[in-house]
Amino acid sequence: MLAERAVLEALKLSKAKVAGIAELSIVLTDNAEQWVLNRDWRGVDKPTNVLSFPQIEPFSPVIGILGDITLARETLAREAAELGKSFEDHFTHLVVHGFLHILGYDHLEEAEALVMEALETQILASLGIADPYADG
Repeated sequence: MLAERAVLEALKLSKAKVAGIAELSIVLTDNAEQWVLNRDWRGVDKPTNVLSFPQIEPFSPVIGILGDITLARETLAREAAELGKSFEDHFTHLVVHGFLHILGYDHLEEAEALVMEALETQILASLGIADPYADG
């Protein structure tokens, strides 16, 4: 339910063009599997909190199989505790983050990061979750 609510709100506030029925896979995995995925698909030999595997072109209409999002449960739990946030709020943030990657957003360049973070913040605020990028 948390993931569905996060994705639907992100879909609405991103103003993505919905062109029909769509499917998205969200997998909660462990650090070991996430590490393998990160190494094999991104060439980064370490675990990470969230990975996105889009199956649509960036910013194309939302229809069909959109892709997959994987989240590492242990990393999410550790990060949430370190940040003083609930697991549910951090999970929701990372689902939104991963879904925005599916839609085509990225944060490799500073300008892109500012756009993506602002949209994440707006989506999370609409879900009653504090700005994850705010200091303190």
